[in-house]
Amino acid sequence: MPDYYDVLGVSKNATQEEIKKAYKKLAKTYHPDLNKDNPQAEEKFKEVNNAYKVLSNQKARTQYDQFGHDTFEQAQKGGGGQGFNQGFGGFEDIFSDIFGGGFRQQRRGADLQAEFTITLQEAYRGTEKELELTKNDPCSDCNGTGAHKGEMKTCGECGGQGRVLSQQRTPFGVFQTQTTCRACQGQGRIPKKACDTCRGQGSVRKNKTIKVSIPAGVESGQRIRVQGEGEAGPAGTPPGDLYLYVTVRTHDLFERKGDDLFCDIPISIPQAVFGDDVKIPTLEKSAVLEIPPGTHSHTRFKLSGFGMPHLSGRGKGNLYVRVKVQTPKKLSKEQQAALKQFADASGESVKPQKGFFEKLKDAF
Repeated sequence: MPDYYDVLGVSKNATQEEIKKAYKKLAKTYHPDLNKDNPQAEEKFKEVNNAYKVLSNQKARTQYDQFGHDTFEQAQKGGGGQGFNQGFGGFEDIFSDIFGGGFRQQRRGADLQAEFTITLQEAYRGTEKELELTKNDPCSDCNGTGAHKGEMKTCGECGGQGRVLSQQRTPFGVFQTQTTCRACQGQGRIPKKACDTCRGQGSVRKNKTIKVSIPAGVESGQRIRVQGEGEAGPAGTPPGDLYLYVTVRTHDLFERKGDDLFCDIPISIPQAVFGDDVKIPTLEKSAVLEIPPGTHSHTRFKLSGFGMPHLSGRGKGNLYVRVKVQTPKKLSKEQQAALKQFADASGESVKPQKGFFEKLKDAF
């Protein structure tokens, strides 16, 4: 039989984490169910398991290092190694991690879901909302224990450990499994007498108002987790969580794309021709946009840092402003004369220019 360190391919100074990592890799490699065409896989799998059982247990590993492989093997066969087969609780855990299954599973209350709608301004600043829920909440008379006056006793099923051990013999050896005690839900204690209010359940149905903080920068469709505000767990076990799904209303002026905002602002012909400083509304305070002379309609400008706050960090997005030059519908005689004088001075006709489609028709 080769040395256990050689079996796992680790040094004698290997840490427990290194031993565990090596075992997981080899157990996957040589598991018989994954190597049905390899008759040597089963024997190799047994060697890997035996090596891990010893080296993952500090007491057994110390004796193995002290007496050596041959002496250690003889002691096991002669009965001197009786204690070596005990206390391998971590073996079941690692085997479960590799091939599925679960150990020490703790029951908890069910999760809840709720939806709510906020304005874009609330999403910008962050806000606090109140939600009214009807749910199972810990019984106030027994503090969620399910026991009359909170008086508990040791669970007779697990002896107060909260876990139940069982052994199963398989073709690969005897596996010791550890599961949560069903009688006490892993608590190790049970009520001496059931609570009269909740009848031993540890929870009662009630209406509850919950205050929820909404962070600045939240978007529609995002989920907010409120830990511990789900359904109460049975007989003192942890509660579930509350998940809130956010919808942000559309805004009359601003369109949102991620953390950036977009809006259209009207400007007059003189502002477009001569330029101007235009006051722009934002979600926090007004900003001044400098319109350069000769600006065309639908020109877009960027105002850095005037968008939505970044949800996961500092800073904000940008505000993109598109200007639209407004053409007056009615002009006074003085305005018409001035406009005609401008057209004559610039050599432009006041009549409408021939459109693209009219030019296209003439070409044919």
